[in-house]
Amino acid sequence: MAIQRVSITEFLSLAENFPVLDVRSPGEYAHAHIPGAHSLPLFTDEERKVVGTAYKQQSKQVAVKIGLKYFGVKMVEMVEQVEKLVKSLQPKIKSPVSSTSEFQSSTVLVHCWRGGMRSAGVAWLLDLYGFKVYTLAGGYKGYRNWVLEQFEKEYPIHILGGYTGSGKTEVLKALLKRGFNLIDLEGIAHHKGSAFGAMGLPPQPSQEHFENILAGELVRGLSKAVSDESMNFQKNIWLEDESQRIGTVNIPSVFFQQMRKKKVYFLEIPFESRLDYINLHYGKFEKSELVNAVIRIKKRLGGLETKTTMNFLLEDDTKEAFRILLQYYDKLYGKNLENNRENIAQIVTKIDCVEVNDLANAEKIVRIL
Repeated sequence: MAIQRVSITEFLSLAENFPVLDVRSPGEYAHAHIPGAHSLPLFTDEERKVVGTAYKQQSKQVAVKIGLKYFGVKMVEMVEQVEKLVKSLQPKIKSPVSSTSEFQSSTVLVHCWRGGMRSAGVAWLLDLYGFKVYTLAGGYKGYRNWVLEQFEKEYPIHILGGYTGSGKTEVLKALLKRGFNLIDLEGIAHHKGSAFGAMGLPPQPSQEHFENILAGELVRGLSKAVSDESMNFQKNIWLEDESQRIGTVNIPSVFFQQMRKKKVYFLEIPFESRLDYINLHYGKFEKSELVNAVIRIKKRLGGLETKTTMNFLLEDDTKEAFRILLQYYDKLYGKNLENNRENIAQIVTKIDCVEVNDLANAEKIVRIL
């Protein structure tokens, strides 16, 4: 079989059906990778450092010899890893040549950092064994260029807004069940946006990996969009109104500025209903976690409000503590709603809601559209 080197567009198209093998080091993969890719490191982090140093300080030939020593002892193990992975992703099919063989020639996609020696070496090995192998021209670096290009494109976006505690994420999920086209920014970021946003969620991705996931979601959303004006629920990609910073990650600036120009459907929900919702969802966390979250915003919250909030928490009166915090976040969100937005009156549509109720409020949006 011949190894085929393909463009990023073709590579990602193939990745919808075949496994992607990232042969960079474990550290490179952990920092960021193509979503869905499987780690198959040719070198450990330390081995990569040794080979790279030899390449820079001595010569390519010396680096290759060192790399081959590391590679040689791993060949059988790497083939078996890939074989096991492929078999786990598709039903076992007996080879027509031998009834005792469980191996079926399968397609795999391989990439390294620049599409150089690491991917070439692993691709050669897998091709020799019998896999159909595609490698990525330009490697992961080329993929990153593709990711950044996606944020420059124009998207058919609608924004769901509402003060803190409006249950916007739940409303989006209710719309998703009705066939709406949406991207969950907070889900991708593993953070709900406030000082309390990381509670109960896994660690946040790196900025680079957040961008990788978001780019893929935008491409998916755009492909799902339809041109029929009578089907806005499919035509538009729905996003939650966010600050540019979500925890430790940032929405790419070019794309964020595009979001600020789009229509906003604002859920207008009474304060007390939102307070009950916040207390229900965040009051269950450990007191120490709540206190630490308040400490993170004490300068912006103010000395008196911080002290009063802390006292309520220490007295286990979470509702009154959240009352102060919700008033703070309402003022903050009000400023953010208008920040960097022109013609605010023309782009914001307010939707009066009786209470925080994902199904009922999703239905109100459907009626408006």
